[in-house]
Amino acid sequence: MSTSSHVAELRKKHQMLTDKVEAAQRSPGSSDYDIASMKKQKLKLKEEISRFESA
Repeated sequence: MSTSSHVAELRKKHQMLTDKVEAAQRSPGSSDYDIASMKKQKLKLKEEISRFESA
């Protein structure tokens, strides 16, 4: 897998998590813990994307 395709896949996962977080925040039954967990996953993905782009 090339670096650019790996970064593209990471961006796709990041966007999917963004959509899930937004949906969970609109849903009254969502757990704050679950939302925080998804946000942490998003941050890890963003950091990984940044590492690949700066390399």
